[in-house]
Amino acid sequence: QVQLVESGGGLVQAGGSLRLSCAASGRTFSSGTVGWFRQAPGKEREFVATAWWTTAWSGIILNYAEPVKGRFIISRDNAKNTVYLQMNSLKPEDTAVYYCAADPSRNPIAYSYWGQGTQVTVSS
Repeated sequence: QVQLVESGGGLVQAGGSLRLSCAASGRTFSSGTVGWFRQAPGKEREFVATAWWTTAWSGIILNYAEPVKGRFIISRDNAKNTVYLQMNSLKPEDTAVYYCAADPSRNPIAYSYWGQGTQVTVSS
């Protein structure tokens, strides 16, 4: 089993930045996909960004949703088994609960592991 714990959410003014963390523990795998998703009140959960790490987590292929392109950045600290989502130039419409998910496959249809979510609130 893999446990994912998100942190770093909070309240920020429009134009500000936050960095979310997704710390993994438990069983590990040599490559895989980590995704960030968000769900705003009354809305469906939506894709934010994914990162596919190739064998031994050496290479990376990134994919971002259009609304966050150029503002959000995924990165990883292998030593800490942690994936980050740096969110810049935040907008009120970015307000949501943010979830990270992980799966050993590339472009999974359904992720095997999910975190509990962290709230991000952007005030205007």
